[in-house]
Amino acid sequence: MEKNSKLIAVFDDDQDLLNIFRFLFEDEGFEVQTFQNCDQVVEKVNAISPDLILMDNWIPSTGGEFAVQQLKSHADLKNIPVIYVSANNDVKEIAARAGADRFLAKPFEFDDLLALTNELLHLK
Repeated sequence: MEKNSKLIAVFDDDQDLLNIFRFLFEDEGFEVQTFQNCDQVVEKVNAISPDLILMDNWIPSTGGEFAVQQLKSHADLKNIPVIYVSANNDVKEIAARAGADRFLAKPFEFDDLLALTNELLHLK
């Protein structure tokens, strides 16, 4: 399979989910960097320059909403697309407050996540 060499940063406190995301995205040819907390999120994202960010809502220590707000208020990082994922019933409202580009409610199908990923990365 041809590598598209796009890097996806995944922020989720569930190690099992991180492993699944890594496996599924790498199987599609993406590079994956995972984080179990969103502490120093600006520094972490700056250090790896991902093409896309997947952000969980309930993640230590500040939570995904604040983390995305930090990223979106940073001039060098605000254009990196963010997919907000949460099991919250109001994930759409939280994602909007955070400034995320898209959202997915957990549980979701990986095909739906992949379609969003490809759309945001302009990969068809």
